Amino acid sequence: MSSIDIVIPNYNYGRFLEGCVESVLGQNIPDIRILIIDNASTDDSVAIARSLAAANPRIETSLRARNLGGHASFNEGIDWARADYFAIICADDVLSPGALARATESLDNHPGANMVFGRTAFFRDDADIPSGFRSDADGMHLHRGMDFIARICATGRSPVPGPLAVTRTHIQQHAGHYRPALRHTDDVEMWMRLAVLGDIVELDAVQNFTRIHGANQSAILYNVLAWNTEIEAALESFFDNEGALLADAQTLLRRGRASLSDRAYWCALSNLVRRRPGAGALLAQAFRLRPASAFLPPVSYLVRRPDALHRIRAAIARR
Repeated sequence: MSSIDIVIPNYNYGRFLEGCVESVLGQNIPDIRILIIDNASTDDSVAIARSLAAANPRIETSLRARNLGGHASFNEGIDWARADYFAIICADDVLSPGALARATESLDNHPGANMVFGRTAFFRDDADIPSGFRSDADGMHLHRGMDFIARICATGRSPVPGPLAVTRTHIQQHAGHYRPALRHTDDVEMWMRLAVLGDIVELDAVQNFTRIHGANQSAILYNVLAWNTEIEAALESFFDNEGALLADAQTLLRRGRASLSDRAYWCALSNLVRRRPGAGALLAQAFRLRPASAFLPPVSYLVRRPDALHRIRAAIARR
């Protein structure tokens, strides 16, 4: 059976840490290592991490005296890894039963693929994960790396619905470190870098449970304007670096900017109809990303969205 190294970055999530580690150890993979990286937590995280490591030789710790930021944890984990496969798991998340076996098996069976992801089930901070949950893989999709990149550009969104992806360790190390300049979309940019190097496997299975609470990174960004700005930064970073040598790099970048412009445009009109603030800033973003939208409304965006008519009717009904 293939080996896998798991990195669990942690900052003040001591109350979740044991549950996260237990979900990893319960994956029934003999050759597994866990590295808990604590970023100078002020709660009881350090004591919990030390206790977990003392009880199981497969668990290691890296306990920082000062907070170096999340990217330092991600990148330390990349440098530490030596197994066949590698994954970063948020300390407040939980793996579904069999998640790692499904991921490693899919990569074993598809040597041209370098990354695998599946579905994410979200739950509120105060809710319990359903006991006895099972998520058997009903199927999978193999995406060509270039198709995966094109999909991100065409939608302005990450196809990966949650924070968990399993990668080949040597490919992850070849792709390099996460970029600190990308505070919220560093993962999207990393997925594109990995897609340059090979195919991507998408599993039809829930691979992890992600906790929704106010301290989540994703909770910091809550509107279209902010998310568009962050996705734009990821696209610019990728096409300024690893993606610059792609044959159709400029076409893909223009497509990415256009998809963000279209979303900003229609969200601006929605805000106007609902008499909500922010329409002016959204229109300014739309025109900056694609100046032609000031004269030609991006109707094609509505055509691409199967729920477009329903959303328009709902917006008008709220007036």
